[in-house]
Amino acid sequence: MNALTITRRNLRLFFRDRAAVFFSLLSALILIGLYGLFLGNQQVDALQQQFPKASAGDVRAFVVAWVFAGVAMITTLTTSLSSLSQLVDDASSGRFRDFLVSPVRRIELILGYLLSSFVVSVLVTVVTVVVGELYLGITAGVIMTFAQMATCLSYICLSSGAFVALSAFVVGFVASRQAFTALATIVGTLVGFLAGAYIPPGVLPAGVVNVLQALPFAQSAMLIRQPLTHDPLAAMTGGVARADSVISAFYGMTAKIGDVTVTNGWAIGELAAIIVVFLALGAWRMGRRIR
Repeated sequence: MNALTITRRNLRLFFRDRAAVFFSLLSALILIGLYGLFLGNQQVDALQQQFPKASAGDVRAFVVAWVFAGVAMITTLTTSLSSLSQLVDDASSGRFRDFLVSPVRRIELILGYLLSSFVVSVLVTVVTVVVGELYLGITAGVIMTFAQMATCLSYICLSSGAFVALSAFVVGFVASRQAFTALATIVGTLVGFLAGAYIPPGVLPAGVVNVLQALPFAQSAMLIRQPLTHDPLAAMTGGVARADSVISAFYGMTAKIGDVTVTNGWAIGELAAIIVVFLALGAWRMGRRIR
């Protein structure tokens, strides 16, 4: 038995539990539902007034791309967290005693949980993005280029790695399945707001925006939004640089903390730092649980 065996075992258990998969996507599904029912039409109408020369199809394509980018960011976090429920189950049921008497080292157990969580997060998020791209391609004839897809995938992997590390550290303190369920509910409720996915950051007070855009959730959303919304945004604004800049700031494709611009390098560096710091802390906490 090794880390890959543990990874495969955790993946099978997660995807076998359809309720766990559904609830890991619940926040994303709620976001899609909100925009499908009424928020999407509000955004389309507001943007149509700002860009009267843009077609309704171009405006709607931008809104849909923006929504799916938010869904993708939310999914990287909620699936990272939900897939670690197996760690809590194994700890509370005493299975770790069985693992420890088998020929598997503690570090291999830890790697197995981390790898399975990362695979779940990336896989489910990529499927979400593909669904969004297929919808855009069919309804609006808009689809990312290969370079944009590669960029989007790299940002998804980076975000998944950061949120797996962060989730591993937090879950290391959770003692029961009931506590884990409460934690997942709170996270699922808050993450859409923290990432600026429910409403555009531009409608919030400046002080709130400064706080949110300093957090990794909004910065992850910023990165993922850029390749997904690039072409729909250009089609809606007609490629006017000033309009692109204003809409990008309002909808969170760019970010500022006060007068300081959050560059892509800054956001990537912050997410990478979270991976390094919280991966070490998460592995330490998980190691203390495995006994």
